[in-house]
Amino acid sequence: MTRVLPDALAGLSSRPGPARGRHPGYTPRTASGLAGYERALIRAGLSPVAGIDEAGRGACAGPLVVAAAVICPEGRISVPGLADSKELQPPAREEVYRRLVRTAFAWHVVVIPPADIDRLGLHVCNVTGMRRALAGLRCKPGFVLTDGFPVRGLGVPSLAMWKGDQVAACVAAASILAKVTRDRIMTDLDERHPQYGFARHKGYCTPDHGEALRHHGPCWSHRYSYANVIEAVRARDGALPAPGLAAAGDTGSELPSRALASSLPAGAVFEPHAERSAS
Repeated sequence: MTRVLPDALAGLSSRPGPARGRHPGYTPRTASGLAGYERALIRAGLSPVAGIDEAGRGACAGPLVVAAAVICPEGRISVPGLADSKELQPPAREEVYRRLVRTAFAWHVVVIPPADIDRLGLHVCNVTGMRRALAGLRCKPGFVLTDGFPVRGLGVPSLAMWKGDQVAACVAAASILAKVTRDRIMTDLDERHPQYGFARHKGYCTPDHGEALRHHGPCWSHRYSYANVIEAVRARDGALPAPGLAAAGDTGSELPSRALASSLPAGAVFEPHAERSAS
C-alpha cells in the first residue's frame, strides 16, 4: 500500500494545540543531510527504512536494474561518499558500491532483461522490479522511500520522493547499487558487441549510439519496442521480430558481467531474471 507520511512525521501534532505545531522529534531537519528522513521515520517507530531506485529506464539497450537497500535499522547511517549515483564519477561510485555491499544491513538487486521490457512494457517491469527488490530484502521494512513515483502493492507504508536519490540516504544507496550493477553489465556487453560502444554510453540514446544502430542494426541486447530501434530495424530489414523473442545464446541469463558474477556464492549462476542480495 502507498500512503503519505503519518501525521507525526509530516510535522503535525496529534495532540490538541495550534494547527501549526510540530513534533520536534519527528521533523526532518535540513542540516541532517541525506540521513534526515530515515532518522525521523525511525524515531516515529517505522524502522527499518528501505529505499528503492532503478537504473536503465531511459536506455534503448541493456537491462533494467532495480535495487532496494536498508543501510542501518537504528539510523546510524555513515557511508563515506554516499550521494546520488549520477553525481559521482565512476571510480567514486565503485568505491561507495563496495562499501554498501560490505556494510549495508540489507540489499537486493533485480536485473530485468530487454526481452521482458519489450513483452511487458517498461513501466510494468519497473514496478514489478521494485516489488521484487523489496521482497528480496532479508528484513521486512517498516517504511519504504521510492524515487519519483508511488508504487502500489509494496505491502508496507511508502512515500514517493521527488529526486529521492538526492535527499534520502537509502534511496541514494539503492541508486548506486543499481547503477554500478548495470554499468558492469553494459561493460561486459561491450566486449560481446564492440560495434555499439556500450561501455561508453551504457545503452542510452546518444548520437554515436544512434549512428551505430543505423550502420549495424540492433543486436539482441537492444529493446525492440523502442522507436529508434524499430526505425533501425525497418531501415535495414523492413520487418520487426516478434516482441519478447531473443536469439539463441543471447538471452537475459548471459547479461550480468563476470565482475558482477564473481561476487556471487560459488556455483551460483544468473537466471534470465537475475537477482542477488546481501548474504
